[in-house]
Formats: sequence, structure tokens, C-alpha cells
Amino acid sequence: MAGVTARLLTVLAGAALLSWPAVLNGYPLMFSDTGGFLEQALMPDIGWDKPWIYGPFLTPFHLRITLWPAAFAQAVVLSAALWLAQAVSLGRATKAGHIAVCILLALGSAAPWFAALLMPDIFAPITVLGLFILAFGAGQLGRPTLAAVAVVTTVAIAAHLAHLILASACIAALTILRWRSAVRTAVPLAAALALILATNVVGNGLFAISPFGATFMLARLVADGPARDVIDRVCPGAGYRLCAWKGRLPRDSDEFLWDPHGPVWADGYGPIRIAPEAAAIVRATLIAEPAAVVRAAIGNTLRQLVLIRIGDTLMPDHLDAAVLPRLQAYFPPSEAARFAAGLQARGALPRQGAPFNMLFEALATLGAAGCPAIAILHWRRRRALSGLAILALVALLANAFATGALSGPHDRYQARIAWLVLLPPAFALGFPRRPLRDCLVGWNALRIPPSRQRPAA
Repeated sequence: MAGVTARLLTVLAGAALLSWPAVLNGYPLMFSDTGGFLEQALMPDIGWDKPWIYGPFLTPFHLRITLWPAAFAQAVVLSAALWLAQAVSLGRATKAGHIAVCILLALGSAAPWFAALLMPDIFAPITVLGLFILAFGAGQLGRPTLAAVAVVTTVAIAAHLAHLILASACIAALTILRWRSAVRTAVPLAAALALILATNVVGNGLFAISPFGATFMLARLVADGPARDVIDRVCPGAGYRLCAWKGRLPRDSDEFLWDPHGPVWADGYGPIRIAPEAAAIVRATLIAEPAAVVRAAIGNTLRQLVLIRIGDTLMPDHLDAAVLPRLQAYFPPSEAARFAAGLQARGALPRQGAPFNMLFEALATLGAAGCPAIAILHWRRRRALSGLAILALVALLANAFATGALSGPHDRYQARIAWLVLLPPAFALGFPRRPLRDCLVGWNALRIPPSRQRPAA
């Protein structure tokens, strides 16, 4: 019992370290979409553009009283995932090692800024860590722990549609690295898909993963050019509503989607009404301009890979219109006052966070360069750590595609997950140092056929 209490206190201490941006701000960090998520479980409307998962997750923690417990709960989930990932990678987790890793992430990565942000972004890295724990932890962790990890990973995957792509790529990589784990890692993805489908059937009456997602895809294809070219060619004969916008379609996907006077919202039309037309134009574009679509997707993915600053998570943009009214409607007056007094609401938080960006970028670059070395160095002797290094790199690429290519490159999308590459080198420091011998063993494991390999002494 004493050991369990010590581990719990260590995880809570790690969560406290990972919560410091909220303390600095004086309130959990918000984003313009946070208001919509808060309203998901407070109104009988499932919404059109977000899975009905993250909002209900927040509700038991805030209870329409204050959002502070919800922010700390996210930090606790992250800290627990880090503890288990360390235990699986090293064979055991230590209190000192966990606190050291949390300090590293708290000061040298964007992880705490996303733990403090009330958005499903923090569940992107938790998706990766959860799948890693399920794949490599079966021999070390008990069934109750693995079951809890599977539940949390299911929620993490379902919290955002981009996580479906992220999880699929990670599961494919893990199946290659450890094929016996295929079923264990596939279960959370299947359960997440079932959750999303069920909520859309109940809330929208449609058996679909993203009933109106074609509107987002069209915004991306218009901004990149291929859909704009198709509309220019087929209009006005095609009879699309967007033919009226021929020659003046926005070149920014966010403007296309959210400008109240733009193609989607003008004349009170809206994304739900335009979705069937959007799907038709997307199909026509994929058929007519496949090469242009692929080129744009690759370019956006590569751009997204290197965008890891935290600036767009700290801005007060649209919070007065999207978040404050929800706080005023559903929470005590003191909660809206606390939000308004925070650095973010007053526009002062970006100045506090900006100095960290250069450090985050430098450490993430070193971590990305070190992960291949970790993968080779520990391939034979410590397969779990090697697997984590490979998985972190796969996750970076998959996340860049799922967000940059399909939505549009933004710093926030990649910053939320780029810090994962710091974990394999950090965990590796917990092993006894025999670098030259381990490197030779790892290299030989890759180049010598298994039939000729001799077991390490």
C-alpha cells in the first residue's frame, strides 16, 4: 500500500510540474473552440464539426463550477502516461526518474502548455503513449492497468478525428515491430470508431465518422488551388452554389470556413447545408486533379513537420465571443471573472511564452536526431525503448499529414506532439552506460542475419 501511495504522489507531483502554464496564466488556457467543447455536454446539440467526446470528458471535472480541476485532470493523465511509458521502456519506473522527465518536459517542451490547454490536443501524444504501453507493457503491467490504459487510449483517439489517422499509423508501425500486440492496440481504435459512429447516429441521425467533414476538405483543396481550378472550369454550368464565388474564393482555408461573409456562412447557409455540394466538388477535384492534390498534401505535411511553436495556443483571439459567453451562461460569475483576469484574456500571455520557443525547437531537433540512434543502440537489448524511438518518429510524420495535409499547417498541431522525441533519449539515461558495446550490439542486430547472430553476453 505504501508503494502505491508513493507512486500516486509521484504522478501527482509530475502533474503539478506539468500544470505551471495555467498557474502562470492565472487560469487554464483557452482556445476559440473550447467554448464549443464546453457546450457539447451542456446543450442537447451534438454540434457539426467535432466528435462528441472531449466535451463530455470535461464535464465530470468542472461540474459547471470551475475549469481548474479539468485542466489538472489532463496533467494527471499525461503524468500517469509518462510514468507507465518509463516503466515499460526501462523495465521499471523510479520516482526520481519520473520527476526528472517531468521537469525536462515542463521547461524544455510544449507539453505543459497543452496539458494546461482545454482542448483535445493533449490527447494526441497520449494516444501515442497509450498504444506504446499496450504494445510493449503486457509482460510488465497487470491486466487492470492495461485495461485502464485501453480505456484512456480509446477516449484519446476518439477526442479528435485527426487522432484516427495518428492511431492507425502508430498501430501499423507497432504491428511490424511487435506483431503479437496487433489485437491489443487495435481494440482502442475500433472502440473509438464505434463511439464516434454511435454519437453521430444519435446526434445527427447519420452513420458516419464525420458527417459534414467534406466542408473541411473542400476548404483545404480550395486554399491549395486544385478545387479552385475545378470550380473555375465547371462553373457556372455545374450549378454549384459556389459558382457565385468563382474567381474570388478565399485562398486561406480558415477564411473559407469561418468568415461570416464567406462562401460557407454567407446568406445564412452554413456548413451543414453546403456539405453535400462540398462532397461533390471534393470528388470531382480528386478525379480531375490527383497529382495537384498529392503535391499539395506532401507540401503541407512537410511544412507542418517544422511548425512547433506555441504562439497560436496563447492568443486571446475570439475568446470574448467564443468562450466568455459560455462561461457566463453555465458557470458562476466568479469563473468568468477569473478567466477575464488571466494573462491570456488580457493579451499578455504570448509575451510570456515566446522566449521558450527557441529552446523547444532546439531540443525537439536534437531529440528527432537522437531517436534513430536510440532505435539502433537498443534494438536487441531493450526492444521497448527502441520501439518508442521509432514510434515517436512515425507519430510526428502521421500527425503532420493528418493535420497539415488535411486541415492546414498550424504551429499548434505539431507542437502538441513534437516533444515525444525527447522521451527515448531521456529514458535511455536511466540505463547503465555501455555506449560503445551497446551501439555495436544494436548495429550488428540490424546487419547480421538472425541465423548467424550470437546472443549478447
